[in-house]
Amino acid sequence: MLTIDNLKIEFLSHGRRVAPVDGVSFSLGQDETVGLLGESGCGKSVTALSILRLFPMASQARLSGAIRFGERDLLQADDATLRSIRGKEIAMIFQEPMTSLNPLHRIGEQLGEMLRIHTALPRQEIDAKVVAMLERVGLSRAAQLVDEYPHSLSGGMRQRVMIAMALLCQPRLLVCDEPTTALDVTIQAQILDLMRDLKREQKTSILMITHDLGVVAEMCQRVVVMYAGQVVEQSSVEDLFDRPAHPYTHALMRARPALDATPGAPLTAIPGSVPPPGTVTQGCRFAARCARAQDICRQEMPALENLGDGHSVRCWYPH
Repeated sequence: MLTIDNLKIEFLSHGRRVAPVDGVSFSLGQDETVGLLGESGCGKSVTALSILRLFPMASQARLSGAIRFGERDLLQADDATLRSIRGKEIAMIFQEPMTSLNPLHRIGEQLGEMLRIHTALPRQEIDAKVVAMLERVGLSRAAQLVDEYPHSLSGGMRQRVMIAMALLCQPRLLVCDEPTTALDVTIQAQILDLMRDLKREQKTSILMITHDLGVVAEMCQRVVVMYAGQVVEQSSVEDLFDRPAHPYTHALMRARPALDATPGAPLTAIPGSVPPPGTVTQGCRFAARCARAQDICRQEMPALENLGDGHSVRCWYPH
């Protein structure tokens, strides 16, 4: 359904071009959930925004490579084509629903706009579909909520509204950018259950952007691990947890809180931080934080090598 091929995204920063995403390639199949995993600053959200070209003009974004949705290359599509795809065929759930919903418009108006743009339904039928979708995502006072403003809703309710908006036109692909980050664990579980149920009912493919390994294990069939703008590992969920190959993936696994950990024991942190775009000019981008790095790791960039069974890794010395 979706193929991203050698995607590079450059922004103008302080008079020079920097690339927070540099040569990313992966695919997403029909009725499949793929996780895009990595810590903050690795390029996950920028990759997601590039699918629908949702960059402000001021960023002067320059994109190269290909993003194929079916037979269409979205990087070559004109504005009219993109407008016809956004919301109808590809929908996006953003990280923070409070900033994604317009505070000046009622909930019903914002959801109804999606149907007014992409369908020719009469107003009465649009209103009925909006209420029905709000009920479907678990909002019990749907008929009253349509007349309320976003600020009057809790975080979990606003996230359910965002999911309802994304699913109104029954898109073929749903891009979820950290959909549960700002929610408590009980609401997180409810939202993930809701998305799984709706995916099963509507046969929607999902690209799940997250840094939460628990969400990956719960929701995804395959995982793409990103670091410093590059894909460093791809595999099935089972392989990633059973035999992670890249030192960065190992480090993420070790940093997880464990139920059987000694009380008061500190988490195993990854030393250092993700390098800013454009600061690593040679070698592996994880070398400065990797305990197993050798001279070749600092001098030459490893290629993404196939280990078999759809498992690939970008490392000179994979586990």
